[in-house]
Amino acid sequence: MLAVAIATSLVFLFFGSRLFQGLSNGIWLGVLFVWIFAVVLGAAVGVVRHAEALSEKLGEPYGTLVLTVSIALIEVMSITAIMMHGGENPTLVRDTLFSVVMIVMGGMVGLSLLLGALRHHEQSFNLQGANAYLGVIVPLAVFSLILPDFTKSTEGGTYSLGQMIMLGVMATGLYGIFVLIQTGRHRAYFSLSDIGGEEAHDEVGETGILPHALLMLAYMVPVVFLVEQLAVPVDYVVETLHAPVAIGGVVMATLVATPEAIGGVKAALRNQLQRAVNIFLGSVLATIGLTVPAMLAVAYWAGFDLVLGLEPSDTIILVLMLAASVITFSSGRTNLLQGAVHVLIFIAFLFLIFQG
Repeated sequence: MLAVAIATSLVFLFFGSRLFQGLSNGIWLGVLFVWIFAVVLGAAVGVVRHAEALSEKLGEPYGTLVLTVSIALIEVMSITAIMMHGGENPTLVRDTLFSVVMIVMGGMVGLSLLLGALRHHEQSFNLQGANAYLGVIVPLAVFSLILPDFTKSTEGGTYSLGQMIMLGVMATGLYGIFVLIQTGRHRAYFSLSDIGGEEAHDEVGETGILPHALLMLAYMVPVVFLVEQLAVPVDYVVETLHAPVAIGGVVMATLVATPEAIGGVKAALRNQLQRAVNIFLGSVLATIGLTVPAMLAVAYWAGFDLVLGLEPSDTIILVLMLAASVITFSSGRTNLLQGAVHVLIFIAFLFLIFQG
């Protein structure tokens, strides 16, 4: 897959302008979108595959931390590339962040709970670990996506410079403290060994840590470049065909979240729900804790406006998703009903993109 990603990158590097000239042709537009999307997704899966190999070698919680941070790094670099190359898109960060929360905590968590319940009826996880994740995710999501609509120093869902600094420091600080407890004094909260029946691990090869780390970085390069190319047909669909502006954020979130979904769903099917919880909630936390401060810095440095506040309907569904997550992860056990609730909220999110 790495060879395909590199070859595709070279094609668009040298012939991209010609390839994008025919976007007015609907069939060619679809071909280009599917081509770039499939290659980016395959390369992102390659990143996750090598991150998971590192995860198995490093053990929990360090392995999951490598996995979630690598995906957050892809997201930061991809959004930065699009903002710097494709012009100002003030809602891209907001739409991507909101979409990641809804796709992961709605669709991915819901699907994992549904499939896990169908195979194992009820599944257990470490309650302290889930509460630690949600205890940071909820306030950071509110500060990042809801509070900007209610501040008075600026208008239009934006923050003033002082408020941006406050949010950046808060997000970075809380994420740093979380990592300290995850890898230090409270690492048992996130360990698979704390939950009976979840001791199984995938077999890993004899390849050392360094080759996996280098290959993971090698896959990231074409991902970032091709995401920038993917923005061209997406922008055409939004600007020319008048599709919802949030489509760009949904596409971006799908690319960075889908590879993790594969690992999380597989873990749930193996009755390793704690690993699935670490992956899903860890990816949301890394997105808010790392992406938001990074994009605030990029926007200030490049002079871009950054709209973070959600629309009213999106605010309601975000609050609903966070509340449902708190309830789901409040007992230490999950079942079929909880998975159905998360999936239905996710479906409502998709519906409201077009009918909001």
